Amino acid sequence: MGTTRGEIVAATLAVLDEHGLDGVTMRAVAARLGVQHNTVRWHASSKGRLLELASDELLAHCLDEPLPEAFPDRLKELSRRCRAALLSHRDAARMVAGVFAAEPRTLRYADTVIATLLAAGHSPRTAAWTHWTIFYLTLGLTQEQQAAQETAPALLPDQVPADTYPALAEVLPYVGPDNFDQRFEFALDLIIAGLPQAERPVG
Repeated sequence: MGTTRGEIVAATLAVLDEHGLDGVTMRAVAARLGVQHNTVRWHASSKGRLLELASDELLAHCLDEPLPEAFPDRLKELSRRCRAALLSHRDAARMVAGVFAAEPRTLRYADTVIATLLAAGHSPRTAAWTHWTIFYLTLGLTQEQQAAQETAPALLPDQVPADTYPALAEVLPYVGPDNFDQRFEFALDLIIAGLPQAERPVG
């Protein structure tokens, strides 16, 4: 029996976990499976395509039941699941941010989030842009979190002395590596609270 696309994707995620995004290559995936390079290329014509398929796989379980029915609990749960999916693999947020995966799981996730917003009475514009706002927030914060797991925090006290950067020094306890969950929830609540204002005409 030949190698399946599912096995290719699983091997890609395994290489991602072991070597990081920069270590994901067609040959590394082939070596992981013990197959020829052309076997991987038959399922994915390029590294970019391989990363699209792997990115789509990350969202496989974001829509699993049960999901809350009521808004905004449903939107929050979907967003938390997306973030958890990105955190489940090394460099996953950076991988997803670097591709445009117009694949079934990614499209179903977007469709479900947007449908949740539409059902809550929001306009198509607000529903679409809110989805992208939350998705970009999730990608950005998760990239920062995953980078912080491998490097020192972005700011250290001696980098922001209070006599030079008084505001940054005052808030430094709130931007450390222990606050990612709280920062995510804060931003999510802020976006949801601003939805009524978002319905005003542009310009």
